Amino acid sequence: MKTLAQLKTELLANPATKAEYDALADEFDMARELIAARSRAGLTQADVALRMGTTQSVIARLEGGKRHPSMRTVQRYAQACGARAVVRLEM
Repeated sequence: MKTLAQLKTELLANPATKAEYDALADEFDMARELIAARSRAGLTQADVALRMGTTQSVIARLEGGKRHPSMRTVQRYAQACGARAVVRLEM
């Protein structure tokens, strides 16, 4: 049986797959930041949802990295975690 790391390496050897994977990097970076903020705050998805006035499934979708959340949503999420959203442009 292959490990996840082995499977990832095998799949990313295909240039088309690698290009698609790389194109999603920003979404996954955002998802990692959201999850990290929630974890640092010691909160569950349900806790964040309650503080934001939404449902746990909405938080799960945000953290899934499949959608582009609005800046307002990111700010509300950050506030629910006791954090502050910061935008940084890099070159």
